[in-house]
Amino acid sequence: MALAEKTAPLSKEQLGEISARGRMLAEYDEMAGHATDAVMATHPKQDNDTRFVCRKADATWTCVFGRLAADKLLIDYEALQEAGAKEFQVKHREPPEEETGFFFAAVKAMLVAGKDFQLTAENRPYNPSVLPAPSGQWYVYIVPAQTKKGVYPLGGDARYLVSAEGNTIVEKRQLHKTILETTAQTPQGTKMAAGVHTHVLTDVPEDTDVFFVLTRRPLVPEMIGTGKKQMYEVETDGTIKPMK
Repeated sequence: MALAEKTAPLSKEQLGEISARGRMLAEYDEMAGHATDAVMATHPKQDNDTRFVCRKADATWTCVFGRLAADKLLIDYEALQEAGAKEFQVKHREPPEEETGFFFAAVKAMLVAGKDFQLTAENRPYNPSVLPAPSGQWYVYIVPAQTKKGVYPLGGDARYLVSAEGNTIVEKRQLHKTILETTAQTPQGTKMAAGVHTHVLTDVPEDTDVFFVLTRRPLVPEMIGTGKKQMYEVETDGTIKPMK
């Protein structure tokens, strides 16, 4: 079997776009975690139908928790980031606030992508994230949730492009195949210099490679090999560089 030919790496602009999406995904994940903790601290009534999504506007995050009705989202709790900090102020909406705009469409997009993803997903928890995409559409990322402290899952994830109204899947991109449980912990007196993995589905770094590097602790770079014999390195600030 012939060896794959080495191809030219992605341009600086293309790599920058992947980095930007990965950084935003990591920020979304972090802020969603803080917002959830803040809401749970108020001891809300548990409801299996509750959905939550977040939005960044003017450098500040807002996360809402609510239930989907036929033509609206019924928001029970709203968590507002306080001046760029990791603390969130929680507002209980009683009666629930009816919303038919950004959050309503985002929740629908998350649900339509999640329904498709479940058809092939492994039996384990996953975290969905919804981010604005070009042309008013939505990116829905579904990544495996961390279930063990210090162990970070990589792989088994997907990115969906969903229509602006949140009803239709425009494109599905499987980002990685097998889920790898990884750790950056090393024996005492040693330090991990970098991680490494190889792509089998695509020949480019993916948004969730950046997400993985930014959320793993301690922070270390990750080297990525592709089927086209090209190597990339994701640095600890999310920057992606081709390796010569």
